[in-house]
Amino acid sequence: MNETALITIVHDPEGINIPFYKTVKDRLNHMYSELYITLSEESSPELRFELENSRFRIKTIPKKGVTHARHEVLNFGMSGNSQYYHYCDFDRLLTWAIRYPDELQNIVEDIPNYHYIVFGRTERAFYTHPLEWTETEKISNKVFSLEFGQDMDITAGSCGFSKQAGEYLIKHSRDKMTDAEWPMIIHKIGRLRVNYKAVEGLEYQEEISGHNETANEADKWFGRLNLCYIICESAIKSNREYGIINS
Repeated sequence: MNETALITIVHDPEGINIPFYKTVKDRLNHMYSELYITLSEESSPELRFELENSRFRIKTIPKKGVTHARHEVLNFGMSGNSQYYHYCDFDRLLTWAIRYPDELQNIVEDIPNYHYIVFGRTERAFYTHPLEWTETEKISNKVFSLEFGQDMDITAGSCGFSKQAGEYLIKHSRDKMTDAEWPMIIHKIGRLRVNYKAVEGLEYQEEISGHNETANEADKWFGRLNLCYIICESAIKSNREYGIINS
């Protein structure tokens, strides 16, 4: 019996994800022990309808950014009965389930072997992303890897963890972004091992993940650069501060 629950987030006012979700709806229903999603109140009513007619448990939240949504779905999912969790951004999950379903199935089945595992991208999957993503995420990943002491791609929007690890995240997560902070919490405060696996399924598909991108090229670069700065700052700060907590 599968022990792993899915927790995911979505903000989709135009319902872009609906046809892709319909393609993998049954697959996802059978893949996880439980399914939890936070849905922004601005999201498409048609998408809500599709989710309501599935095994997803839905929590509607105001649009306050990715980190707020991740905290909300973490608390929501941890209220359930599962002992292990797979977090994945919804657009990432759809791409993974459509393009690499066997890999995703194997990942879900493997999560109970870890307290915390970061899912990054293979080199091929990484370079499917827009240039402004890859150039800035190289920096975020490098700064985190230097602080953590192991090379990792932490900016792919997916991880797996045990309920024990999730309790540490609920108690201590407070940064502007969770990508660097969550593994640091588990490593520094929880004193639990953080594992890593690069996968193919976290590739970029424009038709699924590109609809939130602004048309202005300078704005795209500035936005990704700002995100890079926030994640780098989080990596450095959480490593230093959480080390003090356990000193």
